[in-house]
Amino acid sequence: MAAVVAGGGSTGTLSLALTDAPSCGYDAVNVTVEKVRVHKSGSATDTDSGWSEVVLSTPTRLNLLTLTNGVLDELGQTALPTGKYTQLRLVLSPNDSAHPLANSVTPTGGSETALTTPSGQQSGIKTNIDIDIAADKVADFVLDFQVCKSIVKRGNTGQYNLKPVITVLPRLSDAGMRIVGYVDTTLTPATTSVSAQVGGVPVRSTPPDSTGKFVLYPVPAGNYDLVVNAEGHVTAVVTGVPVVTTAYTYVNTTTSRINPPAATARSVSGTVSTGVDPIDAVVRALKLYDGGLTVELGAVPVDALNGTYSFSLPAEAPLRAAYAAETTPLVFATDPISPTGLYTLEATFASTAKTQVVDVSAGSVTATTFTFP
Repeated sequence: MAAVVAGGGSTGTLSLALTDAPSCGYDAVNVTVEKVRVHKSGSATDTDSGWSEVVLSTPTRLNLLTLTNGVLDELGQTALPTGKYTQLRLVLSPNDSAHPLANSVTPTGGSETALTTPSGQQSGIKTNIDIDIAADKVADFVLDFQVCKSIVKRGNTGQYNLKPVITVLPRLSDAGMRIVGYVDTTLTPATTSVSAQVGGVPVRSTPPDSTGKFVLYPVPAGNYDLVVNAEGHVTAVVTGVPVVTTAYTYVNTTTSRINPPAATARSVSGTVSTGVDPIDAVVRALKLYDGGLTVELGAVPVDALNGTYSFSLPAEAPLRAAYAAETTPLVFATDPISPTGLYTLEATFASTAKTQVVDVSAGSVTATTFTFP
């Protein structure tokens, strides 16, 4: 790693690592990282002066699906002039004749396919940030690469676009900022997601490992809903899970694993029309519980060519338990307020959101259409 510092005066240090969330139907998602660039101006172009960089000595090809359950890949660190930085760009190596699969995806049951990454190959994948660099201090941050929201299918062409969704999270302490627990080993890691959410927005999510253990890290200090969403099972929510910087938060033990019962699976599908090619929109499936609070059960980018999307959702109301000390078994009960079978779908295009309520209590729902002018 080499440091490139723009400007003069007092400096601090920026340290960066990379992690990932669940993958939604892929066996591998590979990206080749060359460098990370940061700038104090959110509107700076790639040719403007004032950029500082964390440059990998050798471009590193990473399978993002190995960076779950608290696993991080350290990208490096660099000295920076003090001040507030508001733009970050992750620069990937291009797919070329020498490295045709520098960035690729392997769909479950399919073969490895090159990812189209036009913005990432030239100027870098842009993300808004809010990072303060103080004199003689280390600002330690993790780039959470959310694969489930970042891989966009292109119809039946066998092609995929990479439209990265990256969240930048502070890593204040290795002593805490973790939620640790266990789900039943019968829940398949490939179709199970455990997430820490606030107001229906996941802050960190991961699949469990083969032993059922899950680790959410880093999670900023605060209180969270822990949401276990396993395909074919009722959603389980643990409310009021505290996270601190000085200790791990354990939600249960191996003798009291979270094991939600089987559910009646319903499919929900439809299309998003934007009048723009390629179609660049995301649809979320949200569930009300506990008298108005919301949890997210899934979020997918729509097909870039035809705008289609689909979810598999349980018809039953979610189970809910209040957080207790690790040694006290969680007591789950059907949420008495959550409407059985009702979900809110939220489609977002160009920072505009539209919602529709769907009812899967009687059967699957198709042709739920969102139209953006």
